[in-house]
Amino acid sequence: MAKIRVLTVDDSALMRQVLAALLSRDPDIEVIGSAPDPFLAREKIKALNPDVITLDVEMPKMDGLTFLEKLMKGHPMPVLMVSSLTEAGCQTTLRALELGAVDFITKPKLDLREGMEEVAQDLIAKVKAAACAKVRGTGSAKRCLSQSPLSEGGQRLSEGGQAPAQKREPVPSAMIKTTDTIIAIGSSTGGTEAVKEVLMALPPNTPPILITQHMPERFTKTWADHMNSLCRISVKEAEDGDSVLPGHALVAPGSYHMTLVRSGARYTVRINQDPPVNRHRPSVDVMFASVAQYAGANAVGVILTGMGGDGAKEMLTMKQAGAFTIAQDEASCVVFGMPKEAIKMGGVDKILPLSEIPAAIVAYVSKL
Repeated sequence: MAKIRVLTVDDSALMRQVLAALLSRDPDIEVIGSAPDPFLAREKIKALNPDVITLDVEMPKMDGLTFLEKLMKGHPMPVLMVSSLTEAGCQTTLRALELGAVDFITKPKLDLREGMEEVAQDLIAKVKAAACAKVRGTGSAKRCLSQSPLSEGGQRLSEGGQAPAQKREPVPSAMIKTTDTIIAIGSSTGGTEAVKEVLMALPPNTPPILITQHMPERFTKTWADHMNSLCRISVKEAEDGDSVLPGHALVAPGSYHMTLVRSGARYTVRINQDPPVNRHRPSVDVMFASVAQYAGANAVGVILTGMGGDGAKEMLTMKQAGAFTIAQDEASCVVFGMPKEAIKMGGVDKILPLSEIPAAIVAYVSKL
């Protein structure tokens, strides 16, 4: 395949230089240009037609959010946001993801060159993921290699690895019978919006939910608080020792693993900074493994959009322990990495479009 062609948009000449140097290390990426503001960026996008753009949040003449919104309406394309770790930066970045940005990298506050060196591997991986992500408004990935159809329990899936369409069920608000089922959700690229769609559709008496979304520290609290303002269930960033309760969702804090533990009939979570797993902390595999161990058959595992394979191995462990497992289908994923790996390993009971996952969760736990 031809190289991934990247345009960098940032008002800092040093940042543009650093981004170009880091991205150019990868033989599959070519930085074809840069722009110091959205107005010049617009002209270069027209002239160069890049595969991916990196976009700063705070810029002169027009802020990154305004430009992103205009871009996604008029010329949808993969965008990787460059964000600060300030509280305002977290809120702005989450808004950018709502507007259609694929993902983001964090800009260091001090020592730009050294700080960006620390995230160079992540930067390159996210540019590659963005290049083959489904962008809102385009309906398909721009540069992904074709995927061979997968099978589910011997059943051949439709083109694109998608399960045959099933009738969509409404999500009921009636009382859910079980009180001890644990719902564990893992996601990465595109997951902030995917998880939001699932949580917003769930009734307030849904069984307890644990969520691991690949996200840096400080971003998880801002995101959890935002989810809490939108959903009928309560959502918060997890703290060590938090009780796992019906109608509540706990989000693994950035830079910390979250695990389920059980004492008698009481579930709680533990938070730790053990080494990263699959290059991630928090790791979906770490959470799924603990749910398999302590909840066993009294669990539902859900793996959503994301690059890589985090969660696939331990979703199989969950299924082997008797849990009911669901993977988001390729057609509705931003990046069909994590669900695809879980399906390939045989750890998935159902493959569903994102819109059908909440009803499937409620239908399953209501029967218990």
